[in-house]
Amino acid sequence: MRNSALFLYLFASVFFISPNTFAIKTAPSIQKSIIFQDSKPWTRWWWFASTITKPDIKDNLVWLKNNGFGGVEIAWVYPLNRMKKDTVNYTPRQEWLSAEWTEMVEYSKHCADSLQLGTDFTFGSLWPFGDTKVPFGEGTKYLNDTLWRKKVRASWEFPRKGYVIDHLSKVAFENYATRTGNALKPALKGSISGLFCDSWEVENNYLTTNGFEKEFEKQYSYAIKPYIDSLYSKNEPYKSVRYDYMKLISSYVIDSFYNPFTNKSHQLGAYSRAQCAGAPVDIISAYAAIDIPESEALLYEPSYSNIVASAAALSGKKVVSAETFTCIYGWPADHFMHEQTADLKLLADAVFANGVNQIIWHGKPFNPAGQDTVKFYASVHVGKSGSLAAEIPAFNRYMEKVSGYMKKGHSFSEVAVYLPTEDAWIAGELPIEKQFIWASGEYEHRYTYLPEELKAWRPMWINNDFLQQATFKNGRLQVGDFSFASLYIDVKFLDISALKRVLALASQGLPVCLKQVPSEPGFIKSVDEYQQLVTKLLLLKNVKSEWSATQTTPALITGSEKFDFWCRESSDGLYVFCANPRSQQLTFPMEFGQSLNEKTDTINIQLHYNKKSQPFQLVFKPYQSILLYITPTNKVELIDIDFMPKTPIYNKRIKTGKEKWEVTVPNK
Repeated sequence: MRNSALFLYLFASVFFISPNTFAIKTAPSIQKSIIFQDSKPWTRWWWFASTITKPDIKDNLVWLKNNGFGGVEIAWVYPLNRMKKDTVNYTPRQEWLSAEWTEMVEYSKHCADSLQLGTDFTFGSLWPFGDTKVPFGEGTKYLNDTLWRKKVRASWEFPRKGYVIDHLSKVAFENYATRTGNALKPALKGSISGLFCDSWEVENNYLTTNGFEKEFEKQYSYAIKPYIDSLYSKNEPYKSVRYDYMKLISSYVIDSFYNPFTNKSHQLGAYSRAQCAGAPVDIISAYAAIDIPESEALLYEPSYSNIVASAAALSGKKVVSAETFTCIYGWPADHFMHEQTADLKLLADAVFANGVNQIIWHGKPFNPAGQDTVKFYASVHVGKSGSLAAEIPAFNRYMEKVSGYMKKGHSFSEVAVYLPTEDAWIAGELPIEKQFIWASGEYEHRYTYLPEELKAWRPMWINNDFLQQATFKNGRLQVGDFSFASLYIDVKFLDISALKRVLALASQGLPVCLKQVPSEPGFIKSVDEYQQLVTKLLLLKNVKSEWSATQTTPALITGSEKFDFWCRESSDGLYVFCANPRSQQLTFPMEFGQSLNEKTDTINIQLHYNKKSQPFQLVFKPYQSILLYITPTNKVELIDIDFMPKTPIYNKRIKTGKEKWEVTVPNK
């Protein structure tokens, strides 16, 4: 039955969707019938380049099964001697994509199936796609240095170095994907698997591809070449040129990489799962191109997951996964092997309250049978040793239960907020104080937050592409099967195509809160036309500058200022996950023992749902979050999700004020 569902989906993809059709126009999501047989957390499973054996594979998988995991994502990485900066000695291993390598991968899938564990596969080795077989002409290209190519330096093939593929070239992707896909085909038999793409780790400044400059001039009626040297300047005209450049780059990345990645996954009988984080794209549209959009925490703050979950809701995706627990105490792995389960729960609850409903642990190193000596340097440790080991089964059961409820029906929100993509593309680089090794551009939206004044309405993001698809029907903004009561816009710049669409929807009656009058982005502007459109929009009675003047529905939860929440609506009512107040506004890195809590928080709220209002009292016990169920008759019930992690163990605990504790770690 599951394979039949996949066939029907692929049939629709092949015969009703042209290769160039944009992601949000695709057939209903492949997720609806075949992805994730349950809600148990999965884990990334690092295979270090070495000689992999079947007994070792089985031992690792049996341990994971016994500890409450639902599946694995196999990620191929470098040999361990790389960490010792050894570039001379070649670690014996099955060669990359060889028949011997495929045999081990196929066995791992067969073994996982026998244990009823799911299996996904990273579609490459450490993390940008590429290998030693990528020709120079198909490698990543840059406007200001035509002879430079980014190299894959730490892959399964280490110390050999290959090229990262040109992510703006369909040809480069197809050649790479055909080679990699052929090696993975035998492992894609049996249960449905996913192919995974990690966060974008390609330098973005000055990206180009063959024919890019000619296409740029065709699109915008001017040449980019005179502006290349100062493309990332904060001054004009470079900011306006940069907007045009980023808009075209986004189209290339989505049409030549993310859409082909999903299409190739389907051709191989798999689904796509990806983190688009960091990519130079319209981030909502990029995530909408993926079967399972994946977030990341805590290298991205939990609030970033709002963007990922919004893309999923707008494009009809049920599952939103998150690479979770990555370097929570600092880079690369502070307090390694001493991680606190209570701290991990704080982070898990934060991502649940921002739309995630499938946890992917980061993660599990491949170990020889009966051992737990191999570690991954940038992670919490999933294995038989370390401080987490005893609590992993119970913690997994907790996350499985919450995830299960958060997959019911669909996400629920009443307000769509326009994501300030234009502002981000024009702004360019992040302020120095916000940059770190992976974060440099405003386009990443690491620090883009939903408006606080809307919190009680549980808003979600929307972008220009989805506004173009939206209709105003029965008094609501309709996007596929999803709808909103109103639209909120607070941006400095708004593309003229978006302005035209907002005007059309508002003219039909859509309530719009326009916090400020936007300007037109781009180098060549339509000054008179743009001003006329703005004037018409401002004259509409249902367009206001203050949120209070455009409210058409009551807030879902008044009194929610002190906690984050997420809602799922199904035919049997509304499910509301309310995260412990301490899960709010988590930032990288967390403090060791940040979850430490001896206080019960009691918060009085007012629930407004199904045209009825009623008071309710939330009692957050230490370490606990709350799951509410509101029936169709508006009866409010508490669902039992209690999980009490062990009290954090410290040598000493000294209160330093403002709920902050000074802690020391016990010796090994």
